[in-house]
Amino acid sequence: MAPPSIRIPDGFVEELKARIRPSDVIGRKVKLTKKGKEWVGLSPFTNEKSPSFYVNDQKRIFKDFSSGLGGDVISFIMETERLSFMEAVEKLAEEAGMELPKASPQAAEEYDHRKRLQAVCEAATAYFEDRLNSSEGMAARTYLEGRGLRPAAWKRHRLGYSPDDWRKTIDHLKSQGFSTKEILEAGLAKESDRGGEPYDAFRGRLMFPIADVRGGIIAFGGRALQPDAKPKYLNSGDTPLFHKSRVLYRYKVAREALGGGDGGGLLVCEGYMDAIALAEAGFGTSVAPLGTALTEDQLSMIWRAGPEPVLCFDGDRAGLGAAYRAIDRALPHVEPGRSLFFVLLPDGMDPDDLIRARGPGAMSDALEERISMSELLWLRERDAEPLDTPERQAGLEARLMAAAAQIQHPGVRAAYERDLKSRMRDHFWQLRQASRGRSKGSGDYRKRPGTGQFPASGDQGQVELKGGAPAKLRGLGQVVRAVDTPELLDLGAETLAAAVFADPDVSRMRDAVLDFADAGKPIDREALSAHLAEAGNMRAASLLNEYPQTPPIAVDGPEAREWLIALEQYMVAGRSAEQDTDTGMDDAGADATSSPSAWRRKHQLVAERRALRARMNEAAGKVGES
Repeated sequence: MAPPSIRIPDGFVEELKARIRPSDVIGRKVKLTKKGKEWVGLSPFTNEKSPSFYVNDQKRIFKDFSSGLGGDVISFIMETERLSFMEAVEKLAEEAGMELPKASPQAAEEYDHRKRLQAVCEAATAYFEDRLNSSEGMAARTYLEGRGLRPAAWKRHRLGYSPDDWRKTIDHLKSQGFSTKEILEAGLAKESDRGGEPYDAFRGRLMFPIADVRGGIIAFGGRALQPDAKPKYLNSGDTPLFHKSRVLYRYKVAREALGGGDGGGLLVCEGYMDAIALAEAGFGTSVAPLGTALTEDQLSMIWRAGPEPVLCFDGDRAGLGAAYRAIDRALPHVEPGRSLFFVLLPDGMDPDDLIRARGPGAMSDALEERISMSELLWLRERDAEPLDTPERQAGLEARLMAAAAQIQHPGVRAAYERDLKSRMRDHFWQLRQASRGRSKGSGDYRKRPGTGQFPASGDQGQVELKGGAPAKLRGLGQVVRAVDTPELLDLGAETLAAAVFADPDVSRMRDAVLDFADAGKPIDREALSAHLAEAGNMRAASLLNEYPQTPPIAVDGPEAREWLIALEQYMVAGRSAEQDTDTGMDDAGADATSSPSAWRRKHQLVAERRALRARMNEAAGKVGES
């Protein structure tokens, strides 16, 4: 333990507080509830009945009105655990993954030196901002305006321009009292390899200041304005202040925009301009790595801000590769309540392209369609090679299980194994049915789109059943989904009731599901199968029993929306077939004891079509008698 008699440098303490969210630490001792931008709870210092204890993550303070105590997270630990200042700092530093500096005059001097280098970077930022608005910055201003950014945005993001000269920035900083050594150490100048004077590191570039977790400028990114300039983007090299693998562009302001909510996370994109375009379009939680694949340090920062960040990648091969690398990096570290979601943008666009071409609404729509990490992992391995032989299918299983084995948390690892095996069984079942369909002359399977999208497509090809002729079982997957996840009925009972299925046993199964819901009966396979068999619908019962188990899905997630969209096709496609095809809308699967309820109103269309069918049958019988 560090001796309490020796002072820890102020810079270390400030960085420590910036890395820790107060609500995370305090929430372990006080049950906190989100209220606006603050967290509220009962005082840990008094026996109050009404909450008057507040935590503000943006200001990084707590205030207890019942006792009058308040302060930062360090003082909270000191009060609640009866620790000294140094003991509290050491405890929090260990939690934040920071190495406690040696408490010595040399350490304090080192921190003072870091402050001096940061002052150089701040002075350079102000200089670049000034140059952007001068005659020298015309090309940079034209570029920014062409990207839809106006002067107010330039100021918000502190954008600038580095003069296209070998020593202008150095000379300006020296005039501000900084030494050549300090300018070099801050990464704003480079030594000449020919023995000459140092020269400016950034020349003729649009400048993006890079801040640390406290908001202090520590480095720069520069974009070339000439089409043939190399490299297109240039970042500061590693310095005492900056290591690009440990920093995210816009992290501080994005974390503040996210607030201390109990869900969600940052929106991670690929570059400076994407992060700025997203922020200007209203997506203030956007951040970006600095030209590299996400590192473990950056993932840790992202997860500290929120448990379920969204990684948004360009819709091209490079973007997909970046998404796959992020999966491999993240898998060992996922835990309950901590994962990643992914958005792959359409048509080779990046976020800036999409927003300028189609507006912020298109970006919102893309984020609504985000997919989970397990889903993207499944798609990656499924599409890695053809699955037309048992050996290749075994290879898929081996790859999936090897990926799941990387997960360190045993509960999450087991959940991934169950989910991936379920997806694999569904897919192999579909491939077998498609193969049988080809043997029956149903067309060339290789030309049928979406064969890997089993839950959404609903087209199971042809199924050979004992004691019955082959029948297209379109919609079977959607009905079974509603059996295995009954909560979907809250979302789509009306749509399911109005759907028209070509196979009568799929319709009977659907009717039984709705009738069970109408009567308030628990919906499960065993009960439904027994009900169908008792009513004489042996084939429908067999279909339900033989269909692979589908994993439960969240009603408010993207898979539920896919289920509803896939179901809607049967409302449209089935209309014309209703008049000359047996829709199966009879009473064979109905529960005669059902009573009127909200569910009855939801599938009123079913009852109406049953009555119409009965009248048609009655009329047909009279014609036959005559």
